[in-house]
Amino acid sequence: MKAALLVLAAAGALAAGSGYAQSGADVLKAKGCLNCHEMDKKKVGPAFKDVAAKFKGKKGAEGELVAKLKSGKGHPKVQAPDAELQAAVRQVLGPQ
Repeated sequence: MKAALLVLAAAGALAAGSGYAQSGADVLKAKGCLNCHEMDKKKVGPAFKDVAAKFKGKKGAEGELVAKLKSGKGHPKVQAPDAELQAAVRQVLGPQ
């Protein structure tokens, strides 16, 4: 009985760990953000440093940008879990 519980607990831990959030830099790369953006110069879209400057000190900036990415308004829609989008946005915004 204890062995069965141990196996179930291990399986649950593995299942929970399979949805880990990537680092912000990894998300930017994996989702193709770097095809249109660069950190320090404009490409198709604005440079990430310019985005960070625009939102510097703004309350709710992270949530606003995540919502834009999810909705596709003003930016192509990005299919990713909220945790990954938040990590990407935090990477772009840097320390606030």
